[in-house]
Amino acid sequence: MLDLYTWVILIRALLSWVSPDPHNPLVRMLALATEPVLRPLRRLVPPHRFGGLDLSPLVAILALQFVKNGIIYSLGYSPRILF
Repeated sequence: MLDLYTWVILIRALLSWVSPDPHNPLVRMLALATEPVLRPLRRLVPPHRFGGLDLSPLVAILALQFVKNGIIYSLGYSPRILF
């Protein structure tokens, strides 16, 4: 499940590069699914400090991988690095 959410964040980040139509249902669904996680991260890593580059998707993906590997490790399996 965390892998799926990682992909959703990645797709949203990639779509932000091409400025999609904000009224498109897919774009709206991706924004609704990811904004609760990305909004607080934008306060920690504000885009204006990095020349307008939004690093919140990167931070979110790293945090998800950390949580996923922590869960896997706590279950007695050896964690994998990224995906």
